[in-house]
Parts: sequence; structure tokens; C-alpha cells
Amino acid sequence: METKEQNLIKEIKQLKEKRNAVILVHNYQRPEIYEIADFIGDSLELSRKAAETDKDIIVFCGVRFMAETAKILNPGKTVILAAEDAGCPMAEMINAKQLKELKKKHPKAAVVCYVNTNAETKAECDICCTSANVVDIVNSLKEGEAIMAPDKNLAAYTQTKTKKSLIPWNGYCPIHQEIKEKSAVLAKKQNPGAIFIAHPECPQEVLRHADYIFSTGKMLDFAKENTNKTIILATETDMINRLEKENPKNKYLSIGGLCPDMKKTTLEKVKEALEKNQYEIKVPEDTRKKAESSLRKMIAIGGKHGK
Repeated sequence: METKEQNLIKEIKQLKEKRNAVILVHNYQRPEIYEIADFIGDSLELSRKAAETDKDIIVFCGVRFMAETAKILNPGKTVILAAEDAGCPMAEMINAKQLKELKKKHPKAAVVCYVNTNAETKAECDICCTSANVVDIVNSLKEGEAIMAPDKNLAAYTQTKTKKSLIPWNGYCPIHQEIKEKSAVLAKKQNPGAIFIAHPECPQEVLRHADYIFSTGKMLDFAKENTNKTIILATETDMINRLEKENPKNKYLSIGGLCPDMKKTTLEKVKEALEKNQYEIKVPEDTRKKAESSLRKMIAIGGKHGK
């Protein structure tokens, strides 16, 4: 006998076919959401899939800036955010007005925006970046200095990898910011021989203990290529579900917390979104065009993974 969850998954898959929809799921989502995904990935991978899709409807299981990115790249398609209130605190830490003021103070600087920003902020950028391609993006700039917004930790990490002078905004991901150095030290002490992988949104005092600093997509690549390892992760805890699904032969430990916004998406909400076409994402056309330019430049430079 099928469980309620299995029934929901079956109904969603049928609805998806009926509506000619694609379901894009971020790595930090609940494990049951993986079961309805056409594609699971990080922010850059999902941006690319959104840009490539031939489906009429894009259902995003993630947070608002990701769904906005899909709409910016696909103005002719219907883009739905399954959980209407799934936001990103970091993306709200800077707005277009604040970025304009920062640009006035540094008129010769290029402007690099993390994809974790809203559409209006992206419209004020020269180019976007993700945690995986940020070093390539910054090093591709002709300018000698660059504003980096909103993540101060990503900027600090990038500064160690470039000769460019970076001007950071004071934003951060609350989940990664809360990961403590003492937790990293203790986890390594308790698990001798373990490999410690940290996300570049972590503070510098955590990153200095890392064996590798990877985006979630690169974490996944590493887990696939390495077996029978103990891997300590400094990122959102539910990334472990994704890694265990791909390579259960490793042992995974997390010192990170849970992102409440990423957990707002449920199977019931996805089903309802598909049935009612609700929580459609809209971006004003003038904003969309400007933001699209910064995203297309990023995609053109390449790099396989994002957040």
C-alpha cells in the first residue's frame, strides 16, 4: 500500500507532465523533494537548466532569488516558486539603492554581485558570480578593483585568490556565519583522518581549517570521486542527504545548521503550485533586461557549479 508521500510524488509527476513543467530543486531542499526533481543542483547549475529548458512552466524548489534568476533568463515562460515566503536573508542585506551609493564612492570599480541578490540589485551589477566561479569571474575583469556584494565572507575568500582589490559589502549567510571555528577544530579532533570541506560562505577562521573549500556542486563531485572516506562538511546540514544519495559509501558529518527558508518547500506546496499556477514570479522588463546582462556574462565565462 502506497504511503501519503508516495501518492503525492505520483500526483506531482502526473501534474508535471500534464502542465509541461520542469521541476528544479536546490541541493539544500528536503530529501523527499529530490524525488520529484527533474534536476537537482546548485545555483549556477539550476540557472543553466532554467536557461536551457523547453518546458512551458518552471517550478522552483528553492528560494526567491533563484526563481527570479530563472524568470530573468526565461521571460517568456511561467516561473513558479513553490513556497511563496522562501526568501534568502543574505539577498535582503543589500538593495539597489545601497549598491548605487557604493558605486558612487568607487566609480572606477567593477561591480560583481553574488547570485544571492534580488533582481533590482542584479540590474545594478556588471556581472554576477556564484561561489564556484567567483575567482574566475573576478580575475576576468579588466578593472583593478571590484565591489563584491553582498557576502563579506565570499569576498574575503576570493581576495586570497586574486590580485584585484576587492571592496566587500557587509552581508553574510546567517547559516554559514554561525559555523564556529571551535566546531571545526573539535570535529577534526574527534575524527582523525577525516577530510574537512567548507563552503566559501563560512568565516575565514573556519576556512583556514579546511582541506578543501568547495561550492555544493564541487562537494558533490568530490564525494562521487572519493569512496570510503569520512567527510566533515561546513555548510547547510541537509547537503548530507544529497551526498548520501549520490555516494552512500562515504561517512558524512555536518557542523552546519539548517536553512529554514530552504525547508519551507513541501510536496503539498509543490502540488498546489502546479494545480493553481500560484506564486508566479514577475520581474519588471526594464529590471529584467539589465539583470539578464549580468547573468549572461557570468554564464558565458563558464564554471560548472554555483552555490
